[in-house]
Amino acid sequence: MNKALNAAPHNEGTHIRTGVAIVGAGLVGGTLAVALARHGVDVVALDRLTPSAMVAPTFDGRASAVALSGMRFWRAIGLWDHVAGANEPIREIRVSDADAPLFLHYDHAELGDEPLGFMAENRILRAAIGAEIARMKTPPRVLAPTDVAHMNQGIDDITLTLTDGRTVSAALVVSAEGRGSKLRTLAGIGVTGWTYPQVAIVATIGHARPHDGIAHERFLPAGPFAILPLPDENGVHRSSLVWTERADAAAGYLALREPQFLAEIQERVGGFLGELTLIGPRFSHPLGLQFAAAYSRGRLVLAGDAAHGIHPIAGQGLNLGFRDAAALTEIIVDAKQLGLDLAHPEGLARYQRWRRADNLLMAGVTDVLNRLFSNDIAPVRLARDVGLGVVNRIPPLKKLLMRHAMGTVGDLPALMR
Repeated sequence: MNKALNAAPHNEGTHIRTGVAIVGAGLVGGTLAVALARHGVDVVALDRLTPSAMVAPTFDGRASAVALSGMRFWRAIGLWDHVAGANEPIREIRVSDADAPLFLHYDHAELGDEPLGFMAENRILRAAIGAEIARMKTPPRVLAPTDVAHMNQGIDDITLTLTDGRTVSAALVVSAEGRGSKLRTLAGIGVTGWTYPQVAIVATIGHARPHDGIAHERFLPAGPFAILPLPDENGVHRSSLVWTERADAAAGYLALREPQFLAEIQERVGGFLGELTLIGPRFSHPLGLQFAAAYSRGRLVLAGDAAHGIHPIAGQGLNLGFRDAAALTEIIVDAKQLGLDLAHPEGLARYQRWRRADNLLMAGVTDVLNRLFSNDIAPVRLARDVGLGVVNRIPPLKKLLMRHAMGTVGDLPALMR
């Protein structure tokens, strides 16, 4: 699988021309590269990391909830075939506030036969991108490991000078580099945001009892504690754990010996999964919110976390990135079919209008939810518990929220419908 993402050979020459250059070949950038190449657009994707490192179990330990609309996008461009046996459908979601008796329960059966979403480890999703590139007749060219040293915006193209001495010229460059986007900085696009006093502790746990495809999110005073279903592996029931903890306490928990660390998890999970085991290493990720002042400048456009980074409380960060990629694919392919410049200003303006409002709304919702639930103030706790219970008893409202979680609400790109 990994060989598909190996660096393009140097005999391509020191200067490479393409229609679209994508900087960042991770989940959003790699998905966009496959989608564009599938529609006949000449694409070069580059990444500073060695591709084999990004699919290693020790890379970052994260798993993602892929919404139904995201699965449809991946299926449309041939990627989902590679994940078919390595994902866990989310059939139910149970949201509770610590040990409060009132809760919110989503059941996919209330809407139909399709799951609310699908859980898959990020390394599996990255490997799927590599596998699809390997089988494509006209795949995107992937340059890795390399990085951008300089960027020069011209009238007709934009040129990237790479750290290995090569140059890449493209009609349009997409920054899918993540929150620390170098190209965003080089283009002078500012960001608004802040750091939360929280850290996400991420681990994979094994458990004696099956999870039955149910995702659990418990709101604790330090932050949300999520237990997300993963497919069984070698006969072991597995879940992905995302434990939000105060930043000043997280290091202490991470330093615990395995039995003590598992005891802390068991205390928060409870006994419904039976005896727990730790599978693989533990990871930690700082949490914050940021939002780019603009989604494009000249021939540069931002996608995924380069444009917006949100709190993981609703599990929607990757799904927003997939919607960016699907929208960009539609806009770029339309421009190609009409014979327009791939960086046509009206197309990029449409992309910003289309995606900015959706992303800004989700950033605001996750920020409010995190601040509302990450405390133990008695009046606030009572109000939010009553709120969960009320929503749970209003079927039309609950179904609307379920559709939002599935990513099937709003102005969706064609590849997601």
